[in-house]
Amino acid sequence: MIDVSVIMSVFSIDRADDVVNCIESLKKQTLPPKEIVIAIDPNSTLVSYYTKRLGSSVKLVVSDVFGLSAARNMGVKSCTSDFLAFIDDDAVAEKNWLENLTSNFNNPLTIGVGGHIIPVWPDKRPAWLPEELYWTIGCSYKGLPIKKMPIRNPIGCNMAFRRRVFENVGFFRTDMGRVGCMLMSHDDTEFGMRVTATLAGSTIIYDPHAVVHHVVAPHRVCFTYVMRRSYAEGFSKAFVLSGNQTSKEPLRTEKNYLLSLLRGTPQMLLRGNVKTGLFRCCTLWMSTLMVFLGYLVGFCSR
Repeated sequence: MIDVSVIMSVFSIDRADDVVNCIESLKKQTLPPKEIVIAIDPNSTLVSYYTKRLGSSVKLVVSDVFGLSAARNMGVKSCTSDFLAFIDDDAVAEKNWLENLTSNFNNPLTIGVGGHIIPVWPDKRPAWLPEELYWTIGCSYKGLPIKKMPIRNPIGCNMAFRRRVFENVGFFRTDMGRVGCMLMSHDDTEFGMRVTATLAGSTIIYDPHAVVHHVVAPHRVCFTYVMRRSYAEGFSKAFVLSGNQTSKEPLRTEKNYLLSLLRGTPQMLLRGNVKTGLFRCCTLWMSTLMVFLGYLVGFCSR
């Protein structure tokens, strides 16, 4: 049995019930975490609230600046385990999540692992949103591997790394990623690319058996949100890739994803009735257009 710390970043009181649910799911793991670290934005009201609400059952640390990346970095610096797992404050882990996630570290070449993320809808799944776009709501999407295999980077809601990775490569970049409700992203993407490029022979594994359930906030089940998130995705990607000097083909994952969309469009039209299929296709390609637009604006601005 290995020692693993779980890091969760928190930026809002609105998610307090979700935070408690997440912590409860971590306490019921088949592989109990050595510690649960809650990294909070430097907001005195936020700190006071969670200090009283959570008590001594978790380790509470306060980030030095606002933002998801900074909170994760503070969590890493505060941990004492050789393996560090990350989960979002609005996710709930299945009971064997940590056990399945960390079992991949039996291979000494595996330095990081990403797991599967299932959406928890506020009502019912929107018919107009295709599974290929679940990344816009922070969940695993159609196009990811269906079995264990190497990937470029994990999704931040469900991932783990060896501690020595941070000691050798550094931390998440704080000039990118989420700050509050802003939609910028890709701090985890940049970190994954930097890690595998720096540590020769190392791999990051996707394991679909390490599962968390991610709450989808009602405001995200909205066409406008998906378009805004798509634009931010493209802009963020341009920001990451413009300064990337480590990967020989940094857009390979995106190219493969785009090819899979082209091949999968006819199948999407056949899912359910024709009208629903058309709606999903329209959403998919409008999202792709917004990603491209965001990337173009981001590329020019850089």
